[in-house]
This record gives sequence, structure tokens and C-alpha cells, in this order.
Amino acid sequence: MLGLMNRKSQTRNESVEKVFDFFNHALTDPALPAFAVRLWEGSLWRSADQEPGFTLELRHPQALRSLFWRPTELSLGEAYIYGEIDVHGDFEACFALADYLVEKSWSTADILRLGGKFLRLGDRRPAGMGRGAPRLRGRAHSKTRDAQAVRYHYDVSNDFYRLWLDRRMVYSCAFFHTPDESLDEAQYRKLDYLCRKLRLKPGEKLLDIGCGWGALILHAAEKYGVEALGITLSPAQAELAEQRIRQADLSKRCQVQVMDYRDVSGPETFDKIVSVGMFEHVGETKLPEYFKKAHTLLKPGGVFLNHGITLSMTGQGKSDASFIDKYVFPDGDLLPISTSLRVAEESGFEIRDVECLREHYALTLRRWVQNLEAKREKAIALTNEVTYRIWKLYMSGSAHGFQTTRLGLYQSLLAKSGRRHSGLPLTRCDWFRPCPSGHF
Repeated sequence: MLGLMNRKSQTRNESVEKVFDFFNHALTDPALPAFAVRLWEGSLWRSADQEPGFTLELRHPQALRSLFWRPTELSLGEAYIYGEIDVHGDFEACFALADYLVEKSWSTADILRLGGKFLRLGDRRPAGMGRGAPRLRGRAHSKTRDAQAVRYHYDVSNDFYRLWLDRRMVYSCAFFHTPDESLDEAQYRKLDYLCRKLRLKPGEKLLDIGCGWGALILHAAEKYGVEALGITLSPAQAELAEQRIRQADLSKRCQVQVMDYRDVSGPETFDKIVSVGMFEHVGETKLPEYFKKAHTLLKPGGVFLNHGITLSMTGQGKSDASFIDKYVFPDGDLLPISTSLRVAEESGFEIRDVECLREHYALTLRRWVQNLEAKREKAIALTNEVTYRIWKLYMSGSAHGFQTTRLGLYQSLLAKSGRRHSGLPLTRCDWFRPCPSGHF
């Protein structure tokens, strides 16, 4: 019996040595940050002599297959959300390693260093764990399918989002004056900045396409005296937004409807239109319809402020299905800013201003992740462990995307103007006055 135990121990040690030998060969690139890997039986490997920024925990041998056998963004994400791997320490830093693994082309000799038996291991993920991928029906970006996609993301639960968003529940990029500013303050500044860019005036009619839980229309009605209509495809969002409108006693000037932007009627109805974090869901083939609809709904001389995430030109060309496509924003379509501006101009708009807020979104996402981690137990109680991990992964990964310029965030001010006179001021000076005080 003792001999059998010794042979098992020897085999286990040889396996660990083989894994560490592979790590020494494959994971010591000086471009990578310092990190460590902890194996399922407790052994620890370090990529460098300095203190590791994070430790990647492999919970069982199957994780080796997910990491090294033709890894993709999707397969690595699934390995994390279903518990094959875990990350301790600086979570965002691990995305540099993920990028490296996906971009690396492993040779047959590399794989043989690891040992074929690990790559033949089966999938240990239990069936039916937590949040699964959506089952969308219908043609891509049809009204029916878009409604399904939006509800898959936003109807997780209002209480879940309330845990980690600011107190106004603004689910889009904040606008920071300093990196250490509070999220509440930065989101308030963003709302006011949008209103100033639109140059809202009392009595004007404002349409908010993709209004979320109503923060912007509430701010515009209360502080700028407009009549605001917000539209969303999420009944859960609309219900809470209407409740907040009643509590603020703004029902006469604010309204929310569950409606597709294509169903808004009445040409030349609105003085101003805004869309914040919505056009990423429109789809490239539907962009002409999106911008033409906004152009039609605007009165002559009106402006449309379009705020959304873009993909850098160098970030294009990857054909693999992404983790976010499958588990977060199904049917989402990120495009270069040049594409949306071209379509907007072709739809009759004059491009008056374009501002990049990329760094602001990285800061925003990090605040959201910090808040989510601080409320981990409550988040899991409201949803489940897998859903918590999905949101932590997608928001941390997005922060990495903005930090590395793969993603951008642009506000584009588009005018429905004549050939000679835009009706807009000669300067932007009125945009940069101090925010109103006493709002906290």
C-alpha cells in the first residue's frame, strides 16, 4: 500500500513539474505583468521575481484545456464564470494575460510540453448553472428580437443594478473632473453636461432614446424646464422610471414609454433628441434608419446628441464570438466612430462637435466593479454566483478595453440645420460653466 501511495505521489509531482515547465516556456514574456498561478493541489508558480499583481487559481486540471487549447475570449470567460478558474488580486490586470493567451499561436511542440492527457479532459461544468445565454428569436435587429435582447440584459432586476450604480441609477459613462471624485458627483456632472450640450430651454420638447431608469429626463425637466419623453424596451426600467417621476412630482413634464425608437410618431415633433448608451444595440445595417428617424423627428434647427461606445479601427476583424455577445449584450454591434459619423452625415445631419470620453468610462467601470465587489453577497442573493461573475468580468474587461484604446466613448452633436445657418453659437463657452451647486 505504501508503495502504491508513493507511486501516486511521484506521478502527481511529475505532472506538476510538467505544468510548471510549460509555464516557464510559455508565460514568461517580459511584456506581461507579474502574476502567479496556483494549481488545484496548492502548488504556486510565479512569472517573475517581483510581487505578483494577481494570482490565477486553476481549480482543477480541466482549466489547462480552457487556457491553452485554442483559447478564445469566450472560452476564457466561460472558464471564469463557471468556476474552472478564479482570480485573486488586481482583477483588471489579468486581461493582459487573457489577451496574450488568445493572440498566442501555440505549436504542437508547445502543447506536448503540457502533456496531452490534460487536453483530453472532459468538461466538468455542471448543467444549468445560473444565467445562460439568451435564446433570441426572429431576424437580427427586428423590433421583436431587439426587445428580447434588451430585456435579457436589463431585466435581471432593478435591485441588482441599484446595488452598484450611483444613487440616480445612471448606467452609462460618468464625467469626472478628477480621478478621485465620487461616482454620484461625476454622474450628476454628466447629466448636466448633456443638457448644456443640447442647450435645453424651458418649454422645449426632448426625446431620450433608451432612457434607462429616467435619470436624464428627470434632470432635464427639473433643472431646465423641458417636456421630456423617455423610451425604453425594458418594462422593468419603465416601471421604476415612472415611479421616480411621480415621486419628483414631474408627471406633467416627464413621461416614459416602453417603445422602439422606430415606432415614435410625429415628424418634426422634438426640439432636441438625446441617446445615451443605446446606439450600440442598433446594428450597422440599421444605422441609416436610426439616424434618419432622429432627423425626421427633429424640428428644423434642432440637435441630436448621440453618446455611445465605439470600436477602434485596429480592434476590428476578430471573427470569434465574444463573451459579451453571448452573456451580456446579445446582438450588440460596436463600430468605429467614423462609421456612425458617415451615416449621420448621409442622413442629413451636420456634425457640429465630437468629443472622446474614453478615460472617463474606464474610471466609471472601475467604480461599478468596486461597488459590485463590496455588495457581492447581496448581488448573489438577488441573482446567483454566475450572474455576479458575468457582470464583474464584463465590466472589468470593458475597463481594460477603454484603457488600452480598443474601445472608445464619443459624444457627437449633430444638427438638423440649413445649408447657410446652423442657429448655433459661435463658441462652446456656455458648455463649461460650473455645475449647479447644492445637488448632493
